[in-house]
Amino acid sequence: MAEAALERLREAIIMGELTPGTPLRLEDLARQLGMSISPIREAVRQLEALGLAEHVPHHGAKVMRLDVEELRELFSVRLALEGMAVRRAAELFEQSDADAARAFLTAYDEARHRGDVRAAVRAHGSFHFTVYEAAHSSWLLRLIRPAWDSCERYRPVLLAEGSVQDRHEELDVDLLDGCTAHDGDRAFRALHDHLELASDIYAVELKGRSIFAF
Repeated sequence: MAEAALERLREAIIMGELTPGTPLRLEDLARQLGMSISPIREAVRQLEALGLAEHVPHHGAKVMRLDVEELRELFSVRLALEGMAVRRAAELFEQSDADAARAFLTAYDEARHRGDVRAAVRAHGSFHFTVYEAAHSSWLLRLIRPAWDSCERYRPVLLAEGSVQDRHEELDVDLLDGCTAHDGDRAFRALHDHLELASDIYAVELKGRSIFAF
């Protein structure tokens, strides 16, 4: 029950249904999810561990507020960890990995173009983690997941129509092609450019700097 509660609350934060600063009142969440308070309490603790919620003394937990400097640090962490994963995945990539990743990429494209943001977010995440799992490193996956989840909540309506989103999808295709060709450098460049798109999305907040510039 705690795992189910965690997944529903995590997705609600990522989708913007629970906005930054929203109090996570156990009684209210238990009523909304039709659960007892105990699994909700454990789910909220896990959200805090993932960096999606914070505990405020005497007030309880609330959804973490957005912070551009934190976002830049998270993207640098993601590039380091996910870059390591894609290079290793490219060395070990098998046809079954390519088939699974391509299926999720197709589902992502279809969901995005029909306007189903929830399905698109799920398919996009499944695509990337199919690639990362091909690295066969449980430690990399454990380290990548919290940084990924924390970044997800910063995405604007991620998968709407538009040139940035189209470029995002092109780079995902290039990432997959690099892995399929066992070309770690190509896969890494595609990942870097994929993450760098945040510089366009957050151009105002970043004041013209790259998402990776400190």
